[in-house]
Amino acid sequence: MQACRTRVRLPLLLSLILGACAVGPDFERPETGRPGTYLESPLPRQIASPEPGIGGETQNLRTGNDLVHDWWTLFRSEPLNRLVEQALRENPGLAAASATLRQAQENLKAGQGNLLLPAVNGQLGATREHASGASLGLPQLSSTFSLFNAQVNVSYTFDLFGSIRRQLEALQAQVDYEQDQLRAAQLALTANIVTAVIRESALREQIRALRDVERLQSSGLEIVERRFELGAVTRSDVLAQRTALAQTIAAIPPLELQLAQTHHQLAVYVGRAPSELDTASLVVSQLQLPVDLPVSVASDLVHQRPDILAAESLLHAASAQVGVATANLYPQLTLGGNFGYTALSLNQLFTADSLVWGISAGLVQPIFHGGALAAQRRAAIAAFDEAAAVYRQTVLTAFANVADALQALDFDAQALAAQADAYAQAQGAAELAQTQFDNGSISYLSLLTAQQQYAQAAVAVVQARANRFTDTAALFQSLGGGWWNAAQTQVPTKPVARTE
Repeated sequence: MQACRTRVRLPLLLSLILGACAVGPDFERPETGRPGTYLESPLPRQIASPEPGIGGETQNLRTGNDLVHDWWTLFRSEPLNRLVEQALRENPGLAAASATLRQAQENLKAGQGNLLLPAVNGQLGATREHASGASLGLPQLSSTFSLFNAQVNVSYTFDLFGSIRRQLEALQAQVDYEQDQLRAAQLALTANIVTAVIRESALREQIRALRDVERLQSSGLEIVERRFELGAVTRSDVLAQRTALAQTIAAIPPLELQLAQTHHQLAVYVGRAPSELDTASLVVSQLQLPVDLPVSVASDLVHQRPDILAAESLLHAASAQVGVATANLYPQLTLGGNFGYTALSLNQLFTADSLVWGISAGLVQPIFHGGALAAQRRAAIAAFDEAAAVYRQTVLTAFANVADALQALDFDAQALAAQADAYAQAQGAAELAQTQFDNGSISYLSLLTAQQQYAQAAVAVVQARANRFTDTAALFQSLGGGWWNAAQTQVPTKPVARTE
């Protein structure tokens, strides 16, 4: 840590008075040993799925940080865009984060006013007193009188060792932190809305698929019961069909509950009661899977992710507090003055004879505080070390999030291709099994097995399609959401801290 060297020379004293020296660490962005890539293997250029239709498009990955700030518009859904815009306006959590940011900004302004400028106070007073001369051995001088005064007091503390600048630095870092927190809240909200919309739509499609299977099995049950009456099948065949139908019906209510809960949560995101939100028009089939995916290089991610920037701001604030605690070990110089009038009557208050003024100067050097000041400085350094560890953990988590999203997209494409093929095969097998059963070529057990496989494949392919959409949204969120491109501004670079 750099410290001011004091020598008894006039130029140095003048520089101290002007606040030219600030003790404590100067903030610099910490090095975290960031890797060059997110994955062990090189980033694939394409994520292809041979499944045609919604969610089966090939996605192209390219290096770049030009992700649009309104990334949800890449899904090409006007109802989704309106829902997100409504949430950004009316979500109570965002309103709270915005208010917290304004509070930090006003605290910074208050600190600048209190710490950088002289304090000037006006004072008016009137007292009625009785003074006894007995204390002077002159009882006959006892008297009662009134005293009026009007004066202005001025005081100013010079920032000799940078305590004031470090305090303002900490306040500014708090403003940066709240700004980053607001961005993080906006990013989380938009990602949650997109994910909830996709989930709600997928649940509707899964329920619809199970309803189709239910109708198919109900028709099958009627056929089996008629065949049983004719003696063509056994009682066990009837019971097996009834069991399969009951299992399909039983699988629907849990999905309907998840659908209702997702709808309710989506309403909360938008700042509405569940009864006030209509999402019937939001279906996955009306969304387009984004096919052009810009992926920021790992070295840029730390300048983009709001949670990393927030952790960095806390680190900056902790660094500044080390400087404040260090400056408390050094002397403080305060100048003061007053100018006004004091008189025994109001009509004499502003006359030349009642004029009073004074100038004062004070230098305070801590000598003994029971080790408290040194302990406070050590505590500030420990807080800085804690913030540095949290920052490193946040960076590592961010890299893992991007890696998870990239890996998920690759596996999602493979899973959708496999599930789509399984669905087509299961659908064909079920239709063939129904024809063969009607002709008496196979047993009812074979038909039941084919129908169950078809039901499972129908639900699985819906979920596989939804996964590609949700994991694409997760990638955009893990990259920071593109907020830095909102006004075509460059990514800001913050200073960061050393503790030498």
